[in-house]
Amino acid sequence: MRPFPKLHDLYIGRMVLGTVLLTWMVLLGLDFIIGGLVPQFGDLGKGNYDFFTALTSVIYTVPRRAYTMFPTAAVIGSLMGLGQLAASSELTALRALGLSRRRLSLAVALSLSLLTALMVVNGETLAPWAQSRADAVKAAAKSPDLIVAQYSGLWAREGDIFLNAQTGQEMSKGDDSWLELRDVRLFEFSTEGRLQSLAHAAVAEHRPGGWLLRNVNRTRFEASSVVRTKVAEEKWESQLDSAALATSVARPRYLSASELKAGINYRKRNELDASEFEQHYWGRWFYPLNVLALCLAAMPFAFGSLRSGGLGKRLFLGIVFALGFWMLQEQSVRLAGAFKFDFRIAYLLPPVLMLAISIFLFRRRSG
Repeated sequence: MRPFPKLHDLYIGRMVLGTVLLTWMVLLGLDFIIGGLVPQFGDLGKGNYDFFTALTSVIYTVPRRAYTMFPTAAVIGSLMGLGQLAASSELTALRALGLSRRRLSLAVALSLSLLTALMVVNGETLAPWAQSRADAVKAAAKSPDLIVAQYSGLWAREGDIFLNAQTGQEMSKGDDSWLELRDVRLFEFSTEGRLQSLAHAAVAEHRPGGWLLRNVNRTRFEASSVVRTKVAEEKWESQLDSAALATSVARPRYLSASELKAGINYRKRNELDASEFEQHYWGRWFYPLNVLALCLAAMPFAFGSLRSGGLGKRLFLGIVFALGFWMLQEQSVRLAGAFKFDFRIAYLLPPVLMLAISIFLFRRRSG
């Protein structure tokens, strides 16, 4: 096989990248409006949450939405790009020059690998940061007693007590679920504004009837002395809205791989269920494989429909194929979570199956 890339490889890559980017922008725009902006209308008017704040919050989610939409856009855009080449007889001319279906497919994969690498970097850097900012903007606007600061964590107020938590996550163990905040500080002020006490808790768990503080170090400032106490566990009877706090806590599917790995280690140390974090953690690693395998697996269908099918048929084929792949993988991952087998196997089986079907169809149509 001649070395990559040749002029025809660059031409095919440019055509495919153009249609992929166009498809990506259309899907991203639809998701931005239908999946992002429209659902916010029901929350308008809550606290200071107005249309401008909602729009700002949804704009912050664009990097995450781009990451999610890219695999589907890659499949549909690749099929459309090859369809345009076929409609203008350019693909026929390339085949007449001796280019095989395999060579054309590799040219498509090479061009898509550039965007895939960009999305992998985005998924680990910009997307998690921007999603946390989106959650912070929305939570702070809807709840006047809640602020999510970029560098100092979560701040909330109940009466004369101010709460600061560096991190937090929604936890589950069996049928039990709760909100857990970590590295928590409680500042209690008098009506005159004087600091009365400062408490630091390693963990704060929201349970029915209030909060359970663990490993609490409290400093109380008396008129002429300072008293320090330490307790292993303490109950804080607070009406602080855990639902509002939970909306500001990063969900596993929006975290980076390093944050997911830290969450997995924490849960395993404390004998908690880490399956949700493991699911998304391995999903990050298999993301580039899924994109390229999905596109390569769709290539035989594209070549098989070049003469007989138009743009509508290729578009429909791309959507059905992409949805079928993600449904297969979603079911595989759910089965892994239900039956407690390795998520790596669950993520690997669908692309391997799709590639096996693709190789079979290539050989059949080349024979």
